[in-house]
Amino acid sequence: MSRVGRKPIVLPQGVDVSLDGRAIRVKGKLGELRRELPEGIQISIDSSQLVLIRSDDSNRQKALHGLSRALTANMVKGVNEGYSKNMEIVGVGYRCDLKGRGLILAVGFSHRVVFIPPEGINLKITTPTAFTVSGIDNQVVGDVAAKIRSIRPPEPYKGKGIKYADETIRRKAGKTAGK
Repeated sequence: MSRVGRKPIVLPQGVDVSLDGRAIRVKGKLGELRRELPEGIQISIDSSQLVLIRSDDSNRQKALHGLSRALTANMVKGVNEGYSKNMEIVGVGYRCDLKGRGLILAVGFSHRVVFIPPEGINLKITTPTAFTVSGIDNQVVGDVAAKIRSIRPPEPYKGKGIKYADETIRRKAGKTAGK
């Protein structure tokens, strides 16, 4: 049996879970998420926990069992606590600013880059060179952070660019001077 899939998901206070056929809907204080369960995966709902059950022991069902449990646990955590990614901008003259919902980035191009996040994603500037991407859906938060990073990924020589706050940039040695 899947080690991840057989662990029960503990429901915190204030989180409601309901089933509509194969769709699971999780509602909490921060919002509501909905996801379709794969074929062959059922959910048993108690008052304080969820347990996912698979129909057979095929390799595909075993893989979907653990995946479905992890995605459901992420939904429960997201509507209760939320997810966030801290980002940093490194480089002389590189900075960020918020204008309305858009993130304005000055990252070494001849023009400013404006990034408009999708619905449900909040951007917060902590310093002119650091910001936070937050939301209730872990997958969307990670995707938006990766898209922002891809505007100017950190380069290995000086480390300039947009990076995750906990990311370590592997630095390369530059050219050696002539004799």
